[in-house]
Amino acid sequence: MSLVSGPGRGVASLPAETRLVVDKHVRYVQSLDTRKDELEYWLTEHLRLNGLYWGMTALHLLGHPDALPRKGILEFVFSCLHESGGFGAAPGHDAHMLYTCSAVQIIATLDAFDELEAHMQDGRRKIGQWIARLQDPETGTFAGDEWGEMDTRFLFNAFLSLSLMGLLDLVNVDKAVQHINSCANFDGAYGTSPGAESHSGQVYTCVGALTIAGRLDLVNQERLGAWLSERQLKNGGLNGRPEKTEDVCYSWWVMSSLAMINKLHWIDGEKLTAFILGCQDPDLGGLSDRPGDMVDVFHTHFGIAGLSLLKYPGLAEVDPV
Repeated sequence: MSLVSGPGRGVASLPAETRLVVDKHVRYVQSLDTRKDELEYWLTEHLRLNGLYWGMTALHLLGHPDALPRKGILEFVFSCLHESGGFGAAPGHDAHMLYTCSAVQIIATLDAFDELEAHMQDGRRKIGQWIARLQDPETGTFAGDEWGEMDTRFLFNAFLSLSLMGLLDLVNVDKAVQHINSCANFDGAYGTSPGAESHSGQVYTCVGALTIAGRLDLVNQERLGAWLSERQLKNGGLNGRPEKTEDVCYSWWVMSSLAMINKLHWIDGEKLTAFILGCQDPDLGGLSDRPGDMVDVFHTHFGIAGLSLLKYPGLAEVDPV
């Protein structure tokens, strides 16, 4: 799987009532790993495992969970696993929290923890211990890898992965929660670290981690709900922060956060649905960041996940966490 644009093309304009072209999106995702003669395939190798997760999850939400071969998926995922318990983006790449989270999500989605244990003895616990070693004992947050970059994304990845494996007890949850709380801003939203600018993506990671920890009581839900609802622009699309352009991926980051605090009704779902559908390539499948741009698997995944949160007919229900 690769994070590549095409083979679909940008769409200048689509009528708002256009339906989701499910079969074409399925074929688009299926095509992504067949384009190994293209330079962009190799330039995006550092996103391969993430791309596999995005594509596979899109297929599950579209109601086609068997459109990619289960055995082939697991063989690739396990080829990215290090003896340490972390996963790299592709075989030979260093282990990192972002890819480890995608790997655990894929294994959980496919109910393949038995296959993991067959591939690596005590594999689930080794993954959990690798994640736990990346927690900073002083601040409670997590690094992305052995080199030490810290970000609330990595904290959320750790919580999500450990919760899916039933190993959240391996880390200091209370300390991590304190760190998340210190990242809250006056507007009710969250940044990458204490004092950092509020951003919809970081809101999702912080609110998601607090949801997993059972500590949504720490969120100023009225203020955050207002900030998130203000991310909707006149064309129906959502942006990541004030004064920025709309992007299909924020259909997920903003709405999932609103769903977790029970305020999804604070945005105009019909206008957002029309915006997302307008980003489709109706001929070759895939979704782009906004109408007129090239499609890619990242925006295809988050656009479809956003439509699922909006309860678009025929899509499987997605968990906002």
